[in-house]
Amino acid sequence: MVRTSSILLAGAFACMLLGGSVCMPSIRGGDPELADIVLPPGFTISVYAEGLPSARAMCWGAEGTLFIGSLDAGAVYAVRDTNSDGKADERYTIATGLQMPVGVAFKEGSLYVSAVDRILRFDGIENRLTIPPTPVIVTESYPDDTHHGWKFIAFGPDGKLYVPVGAPCNICLSEDSIYASITKMNDDGSGREIIANGVRNTVGFDWHPETKELWFTENGRDWLGDDSPDCELNHLQREGDHFGYPFCHAGTVADPEFGDQRPCNQFVPPAAKLGPHVAPLGMRFYTGTQFPSKYRNAIFIAEHGSWNRSKPIGYRVVVAFPQADGSATIEVFAEGWLQGTRASGRPVDVLVAPDGSLLVSDDAMDMIYRISYSGKGANE
Repeated sequence: MVRTSSILLAGAFACMLLGGSVCMPSIRGGDPELADIVLPPGFTISVYAEGLPSARAMCWGAEGTLFIGSLDAGAVYAVRDTNSDGKADERYTIATGLQMPVGVAFKEGSLYVSAVDRILRFDGIENRLTIPPTPVIVTESYPDDTHHGWKFIAFGPDGKLYVPVGAPCNICLSEDSIYASITKMNDDGSGREIIANGVRNTVGFDWHPETKELWFTENGRDWLGDDSPDCELNHLQREGDHFGYPFCHAGTVADPEFGDQRPCNQFVPPAAKLGPHVAPLGMRFYTGTQFPSKYRNAIFIAEHGSWNRSKPIGYRVVVAFPQADGSATIEVFAEGWLQGTRASGRPVDVLVAPDGSLLVSDDAMDMIYRISYSGKGANE
């Protein structure tokens, strides 16, 4: 049983009255406006791969293959940069006709793909890119709801496959604890357990390279106004922790429908507030050596951008610097995809490349960017 707020319908109607151009910026067609992208000194941005409809989450294979999931396209792609010039020159389609195959993860020669209620596995994939194998069904035990049903997936330091389950709504309370959670399981689909609760929808997470603790982004609820609540960067220090949804948002905002049931002080507050409706998706710790030393073990976060705000924000990449107390400070790293009410792209996922550059997927422009550093002090 799921109890849903009527605020969603009222908000959606208000957005329709305002007009779509107010709720979400229009996306410019054609080539990306890379000249608009502002980066710190010494950094440059280029196109790494293109022609990847609805490109979303990314992962690396053991032999340098980049795998990419998608949302609306229902496809999984693979690209390779065979001459190491910073641009992919081979492109393959691994699968088509899947339901929201956003998440991709790689382990021991196999590619794992999320498809709403299912996790699929493509064995020996890097040796079979031209004629991919028939996928093995790892599990079909996840909910089949499509609202927040797409899933980022990744293998943790413990060898388990981590799979989130978003809330099947904007704001609701379900009797099934699988919703609004993060789960982990064995790579054969067995032994599933919930490790975090009260997580409305996370589409990106990673583990601190030193502490091995899980950090994740979370998309805040809609229709509490332009400036509330903030989206979040969260830090799981104890398995079983509850992060507030649907009772409390961003650590301090009591939900108007469910907030009277449990106070905010019962939940884990965010490590950092990222801004209202910025839609943080993919995040990765920087583990390379190409960038200046200040970025080592910092978290790069792709902000997909607001769709329901009268003045759009997000549409950028920010960087978070974890602090000793478990919190994080935030600064802008790459921006310029949003120009007023027009956008030339929507960052989705980030991934550190073997050479230390940073890849950024864009599902509006169907491509992947490469951000590299050539200034002084790269290895300080």
